[in-house]
Amino acid sequence: MEKLGLNEIRERYLSFFESKGHLRLPSFSLVPENDPSILLINAGMTPLKPYFTGAQVPPRKRVTTCQKCIRTPDIDNVGKTARHGTFFEMLGNFSFGDYFKKEVIPWAWEFLTEDMKIPADRLYITVYKDDDEAYDIWNKTVGVPAERIYRFGKEDNFWEHGEGPCGPCSEIHFDRGPEYGCGRPDCKVGCSCDRYMEVWNLVFTQFDRKADGSYERLAFPNIDTGMGLERLACIMQGVGNLFEVDTVRRILDTVCELSGKKYGEVYKDDVSIRVITDHIRSTVMMVSDGVVPSNEARGYVLRRLLRGACRHGKLLGIKGAFLTRLAEVVIQESGSAYPQLIEKEAYIKKVIAAEEERFSATIDQGMLLIGDIVKDAKASGATEVSGEVAFKLHDTYGFPFDLTREVLAESGLSVNEEEFRKAMKVQREKAREAIKNRESSWSGKEAVLPKDVPATEFVGYTDLSCDAKLICLLKKNADGVLEVCDSAETSDEAVAVFDRTPFYAESGGQEADQGEIVTAEGAVLELAGVTKTNDKRWMHSVCVVDGTVKTGDVCKLTVDAEKRRLTERNHSATHLLQKALTTVLGPHVHQAGSSVNSERLRFDFNHMQAVTPDELAEVERLVNEAISAEYPVTVKELPIDEAKKLGAVALFGEKYGDIVRVVDMGGYSVEFCGGTHVRNTSSIGLVKILHESAVSAGIRRIEAVTSKTAIAYFKEKEAILEEACDAAKATPSDISEKIKVQSEKLKELTKEIEKMKREKASGGVDAVIKNAQEVAGVTVFTGRFDELAGDALRDLCESIRDKAECSLCVLASGKDGKVSIVAMASKACVAKGIKCGDVIRKAAAMCGGGGGGRPDMAQAGGRDVGAIDKMLASVKEFI
Repeated sequence: MEKLGLNEIRERYLSFFESKGHLRLPSFSLVPENDPSILLINAGMTPLKPYFTGAQVPPRKRVTTCQKCIRTPDIDNVGKTARHGTFFEMLGNFSFGDYFKKEVIPWAWEFLTEDMKIPADRLYITVYKDDDEAYDIWNKTVGVPAERIYRFGKEDNFWEHGEGPCGPCSEIHFDRGPEYGCGRPDCKVGCSCDRYMEVWNLVFTQFDRKADGSYERLAFPNIDTGMGLERLACIMQGVGNLFEVDTVRRILDTVCELSGKKYGEVYKDDVSIRVITDHIRSTVMMVSDGVVPSNEARGYVLRRLLRGACRHGKLLGIKGAFLTRLAEVVIQESGSAYPQLIEKEAYIKKVIAAEEERFSATIDQGMLLIGDIVKDAKASGATEVSGEVAFKLHDTYGFPFDLTREVLAESGLSVNEEEFRKAMKVQREKAREAIKNRESSWSGKEAVLPKDVPATEFVGYTDLSCDAKLICLLKKNADGVLEVCDSAETSDEAVAVFDRTPFYAESGGQEADQGEIVTAEGAVLELAGVTKTNDKRWMHSVCVVDGTVKTGDVCKLTVDAEKRRLTERNHSATHLLQKALTTVLGPHVHQAGSSVNSERLRFDFNHMQAVTPDELAEVERLVNEAISAEYPVTVKELPIDEAKKLGAVALFGEKYGDIVRVVDMGGYSVEFCGGTHVRNTSSIGLVKILHESAVSAGIRRIEAVTSKTAIAYFKEKEAILEEACDAAKATPSDISEKIKVQSEKLKELTKEIEKMKREKASGGVDAVIKNAQEVAGVTVFTGRFDELAGDALRDLCESIRDKAECSLCVLASGKDGKVSIVAMASKACVAKGIKCGDVIRKAAAMCGGGGGGRPDMAQAGGRDVGAIDKMLASVKEFI
């Protein structure tokens, strides 16, 4: 058995199946496409589901992949044993109605025994108990002795998930030797010990399970196989677990180098070393696929992995930031298989560095707080920490709940998760309150078309008007459900499908065209929206304004040309904007979303910090420079490989077919795009960036206007400037200086007024001192100064407090209709047990407010100015 590196094993597998007529596909993104059922791709066949279900046509009936996968159910066990990990690679070969058992079983045996040269006598087979076909192929065709083939039931060797395609499976196991076993004389395949390791699972999807539990044989059965690359590497390299595999071990050794620890000496250190090694692999792969740290969904998974690695680095004593160094090792080890890691290295490291820096301060503060929580719990004999405490750590200090639970568990404490979930639910409900009254509008997007409705011919790239035949009409029934109908009358809302259309359907961030539809008989339909299905059927959401429309009617479809032209200008501007952003900010920038219509454009992109005003100005300058350059805009449909050679920019994470539409703006910007565009960049006119803001962690947004809207923007600003000049008696050239001079004068006058107020207030100080009262050995000063607030009130309070050795001074103000209260106590007063925080809370409560502070100084606000005098009269009672 030849010792092979993980990267070589991967290449040998894919090449082997290419020799069997399979198309090698690159790994799909870890972010699922159109599959809301999962956060991250967790198996080799998952991104291929549309091919298995028939929703999409596969590029070839035989496919092979090495798919990046992440599974997090066992995340809490990662590191505690060497068996668990979150990231792995899944080798697979797939047949979509092509070959079946008699081909795939011999191929699997051939690859393992001839290509990998694994001794045949160390391989064992399991089959489903009733699958005589698979058993006979293994035994009679391949030649595996009967004593090394085991029949198991549904629990082990039958793949199904509710109704739908399912079937038996056959697993190949490797005997690692008695040193990995349990020592029992009856130890064999199926034992829970580590001796017999499952290597490869061959799933034979040959049945369709019905609702009544019966099975119907599929006319065209499929093959779905999966083999863990790291598992196979363990066998080929003769190592005990995935952390010993060559590419992973190099990451682990770097962790040891950075921490000064030696792997295998101290269990607690080994746990942290394995956690960091595993988590940084997942982190690098997720970031390269466009995931950014956040508090929701897959972004939260990434944040948890990153922060877990960061925390365990601190447990190992690693000083300062270290995760980007480990990211470099991951990229070095996996870059040959996943070139985007090398292409995006700077961006990956930037995302990781920003999150590590952000969390460093959080973890230091959080660990101190948890230390106090643990101390208090143990002092009181408690074994559980309340969910409210965990929620406060999460909500106020940003300390993740999972980390709180993990740290508490290390000290033998649990946390009340139900209480935490309730607190989180209350918080979310408050957040949703602001949008609960948002109204929905008719869009028709929920329409489901009959399968026999043919694809629509889109003519809108060249024509803004055409005659078309209405081939399908759907209208809401009494229950509000859209169903096929023959006609629609005035005021009816419907979905219309034509054999051809000039209307651009909402897609790629570009809003749908607007316009008018008129039947040959004169019925008028108002267009509410246009969408399209994956199989290119355009759905026109309409409201019948006048007349009756019937299936089969010939209609005139006319796009609102003015709005289309304005939308095209905004869409083309986003292409120039992306190019300018990559020039100014760096090649890591990629589109994370966009929205363009006739009025404005919005462009979301990945970048870890706010774009500075200077950077934004340079981006705007470059865009307008490209507009002035009068670049011709050409559109071509090209094979995807040829388009990539031209340097065309693909939308990050988007899936493309073999032929793509490429929009080339004079070679300055070349992108894959299905939208509508200007014919020359000069048509855009100009671009004005209005705002730059954060959308979420690592995602920024630019909003801008072009053409007529930009001109209107400048005219509005010009009118405001003229108005300001009139008010300041200035010209546009000197108004800025005049405002500065007047602002300085205003500051001086404000200071003078404050000084006069303090002098006036000082006249009342004597009365406060004269009317002081002695309570339990404390001199209590109280007074009201409505002309003061803020610093002035505090300064006065401090000066009065110092008039006696053991004193408490409480002053209040009702300035501008708002209550301000300040309390200060001398050292001697505090020593008697009097706390200003307690005093101020009672005082504020009487005035309809709240506040707090230190024992020697506290302040508060309130709403009820009329209660100030009564509150001041009650201060002596507080003591």
